[in-house]
Amino acid sequence: MAEAHQAVAFQFTVTPEGVDVQLSREALKQIYLSGVASWKKRFARIKNSILTGVYPATPSSWLVVVMATVSSMYCRIDLSMGLICHIRRYLPSCRYLSFQHRTLLSAALFSTGVWLSGILLCRQSLKLLLSYHGWMFEPHGKMSRSTRVWVALVKVMSGRKPMLYSFQTSLPKLPVPSVEATIRRYLESVHPLLEEEKYREMEVLAQAFQQHTAPRLQKYLVLKSWWATNYVSDWWEEYVYLRGRGPIMVNSNYYAMDFLYVTPTPLQAARAGNTVHSILLYRRKLDREEIPPVMALGIVPMCSFQMERMFNTTRIPGTESDTLQHLSDSKHLAVYHKGRFYRLWLYQGGRLLKPRDLELQFQRILDDPSPPQPGEEKLAALTAGERVPWAEARARFFSQGKNKVSLDAIERAAFFLALDEEAHGYERGREDSMDRYAKSLLHGRCYDRWFDKSFTLVVYKNGKVGTNAEHSWADAPIMGHLWEFMLGTDKFHLGYSEGGHCCGEPSTAMAPPQRLQWDFPEECRKVIDSSYRVAKALADDVDFHCFQFSNFGKGLIKLFKISPDAFIQISLQLAHFRDKGSFCLTYEASMTRLFREGRTETVRSCTRESTAFVRSMMDPDRGQLERRQLFQAAAEKHQHMYRLAMTGAGIDRHLFCLYVLSRYLGVESPFLAQVLAEPWRLSTSQTPQQQIKMFDMEKSQDLVSSGGGFGPVADDGYGVSYIIAGENLITFHISSKFSSPETVRVPLRPGWAQTAWPIGAGLGTPPGPRGPSAFVALPRRGALGYT
Repeated sequence: MAEAHQAVAFQFTVTPEGVDVQLSREALKQIYLSGVASWKKRFARIKNSILTGVYPATPSSWLVVVMATVSSMYCRIDLSMGLICHIRRYLPSCRYLSFQHRTLLSAALFSTGVWLSGILLCRQSLKLLLSYHGWMFEPHGKMSRSTRVWVALVKVMSGRKPMLYSFQTSLPKLPVPSVEATIRRYLESVHPLLEEEKYREMEVLAQAFQQHTAPRLQKYLVLKSWWATNYVSDWWEEYVYLRGRGPIMVNSNYYAMDFLYVTPTPLQAARAGNTVHSILLYRRKLDREEIPPVMALGIVPMCSFQMERMFNTTRIPGTESDTLQHLSDSKHLAVYHKGRFYRLWLYQGGRLLKPRDLELQFQRILDDPSPPQPGEEKLAALTAGERVPWAEARARFFSQGKNKVSLDAIERAAFFLALDEEAHGYERGREDSMDRYAKSLLHGRCYDRWFDKSFTLVVYKNGKVGTNAEHSWADAPIMGHLWEFMLGTDKFHLGYSEGGHCCGEPSTAMAPPQRLQWDFPEECRKVIDSSYRVAKALADDVDFHCFQFSNFGKGLIKLFKISPDAFIQISLQLAHFRDKGSFCLTYEASMTRLFREGRTETVRSCTRESTAFVRSMMDPDRGQLERRQLFQAAAEKHQHMYRLAMTGAGIDRHLFCLYVLSRYLGVESPFLAQVLAEPWRLSTSQTPQQQIKMFDMEKSQDLVSSGGGFGPVADDGYGVSYIIAGENLITFHISSKFSSPETVRVPLRPGWAQTAWPIGAGLGTPPGPRGPSAFVALPRRGALGYT
C-alpha cells in the first residue's frame, strides 16, 4: 500500500474544523522531475528542428558569415556591393538605433540572406546530384570517371555528421515513368507466363489503354507528382493496407526472430528487461535524431520518413478504412501475460527505468496469481479477426468507462509486450522447432498479440524473443533496423550477471505494474469469441516451414560474380517449376527509399531469361556450358530489373496509381482491371541485415539472425522470405495454406528420396512434394557447372 499512497500527490480530509490537506513530497518530486524531463524533450526537438532545417550548414557557420561580413566592412571592403547600405536605409531611425547599430543590423541581415541562399543552393545541388542513378547500373567493381566526379561532389555537398532527417528535403521526388515504358516492361514480364493467344489478347488491351485511356490518367498523375511529396505512398498506405477489411494477422503483419543459435539468458524477466531497455534507448536516439541516416554505398542517403511512426503508434479500426494514431510520446508499456493486461510505467523521476528495474517489474507480472477477468483473456482476438466487427465493437463497448480507459492504455502505449507462456527457438535435432517458432510469432494463439500496435515484442519462457509488426506504418527494413540495434545492445552493451539476471541492483520502491480493468457485457464477449474463431481458422490453415541451408552461402556465390539475391530468385523459379510444372507471377519486394517518402516497388522475378534457364535444367540434352550462359543472362536480367525498380522505373506502382485514378474519375479500363486482378502466387522478400555498422554480428557464426517471414499472399501460393546471414548460411521462411490443393503437402511417390528435391540438384526430376517443404535447398555445388 505504500506505493499506492506515494502515487497520490496530495490527500485531503473534511473535518468539523475544516479541510486537512496532506502533501506527498515524494509524489510532488516525481511530478516535478517528470515535467522537467518533458520540457527537456521539447527543447531537444526544437534544437533538432533547427539543426535539420539549416543542414548542411550549422548555426556556427551563420556566425562565421556574419563576422566575415562585419570584418570586411571595418576593412572598408563592401562584399555586399551596396546592399548593406540599401538595407540600412529601410531600417527605422530612432534614438535606440544609432547609425552604427543600423549598419551592424544591416550587415547581419545581409549575412543571414547570403547564408540561407547558400543552404538552399547546396540542397538543390545535392537534390540534382542524388537524382543521378547511373552509378547503380555500372559493372560491379568498376566506376566510370563521371561517377567518380559525382561521388566527390556528393561528399562535398553532404556536410558532416548528418542527423536522422538531415537529408529529407534534399532527396529527389519519385519520378513518374512514361506510360509507354511501363506497358512495354509489363508485356515483357507476362510474356513467359501466357500462352501466345492469351498474350496477343493482353497486347491488344494494353495498346488500347495506352492510346485512349492512359494519356488522361497520366496527366493527373504527373500533376499529383508535382504537388505531393510522393505520388505513390499515400495511396499505397490507404488502399493496400488501411482499407483492407480482412484480418491483418497472417495477411498483412510480419515477424522477426531472435539470434539463431544464441540465447543470452534463459530468464524470461531478465531478457524482457534488457530488450525493452534496448528498444527504449533506440527510441531516445530516434527522438533526438541521433541515429545516422542509412546510406547506400556509404554516401547516398535513404529516406528516413518511415521511422517517425515506429513508436507510440496504433492502427485504429474503422468500418470503411482504418486510421493510424501516432502520439509524440508515451511513458508506459502495455503488457500481456496469461490472459491479463497491465500498464507498466517506463520512467521514474523523469529517468528511464534501468534493465534491472524492468526485470523486477516483469517478474512481478509473472508472479501475479490473479486470474483474467471475464472476457479479458481473448480480448486481443478482436485485432486478429475481421476489421468491421472490431470497429463496431470498439465504438459500442469501448467508448466510455473503464473499458475506454484500459483500451487507451493499450493504444497509447509505446509498444506492446507479450510475456509468452511457451518456449520456442531453434532446437538441434528437432526439425519442426523453427516451424513452430515462426507460427508462434506470425499469429500466436490469435489472442496473445495486439496486432494493431506498431509492433508486439514477444518474450518466451526460455528467454527467446521475437516480434510481430503491423505493416501499414512502415516496411520490414525499418523494423529490421530497430531489431538489429536491440539484439546488438542486449548482447554487447548491457549483458547479464553470472546468474542470468540484468546487471545492477533493482529499486524496490517502484509501484508495481497496474492491472487494467474491464467490464464486458455478454454481447461483447460473443463478438470476441466470433473474432477468435475467424482468426483461429486462419491460423490453423497456415502451413509453415523454416529451415537453414548451410552447404554454402554468399561467399561461394560471389566468387562467380553473381548477385546472391539473383541466385536465390532463379533457384526459386526452378523449385516452383519442379513443384508445379509451370511458372507463375512472382513478386519480390524492392525499396524506393532513394526518393523522399519512398516505400517499395515490385521486381517481377519470373523473366524470359530465368524461364529459359529453368527449361534448360529440365532438359537432359542441354550442356553445362549452355546452362551456365543462360544462368548468367538470367542473373544479369534480374539485377537490371531490381535496379530499375529502385530508381523509380518499376511497373506495378505506376499501374496501381493509374488504376486508383481511373476509379476516382469513373473510367473503366479492362487492361488495368486485369492487371490488378492477377494473383502473386510466389511472393518473395529478402530480409536486410547489417544496417547498423556499430555491431558486426556476421563475424561470429553464433550471432547470426534468423531473419523473419510473412504469410502467403495468395490462397493458392507461397510466401518466401530469406536472409543471407554470414558467408555460409541462408535461412528460409516459407508459408502456404493447407486448404489449397495447389500447396497442400502430398506423400512422396514410391522410389523418391525421403527428402524434398533440392532446388537445382540433378536433371529431369519430376515435380516434387507440394507444401513449404518443396523449397528446402539451393543448388548443390556443380549443379550449374560451377565446382
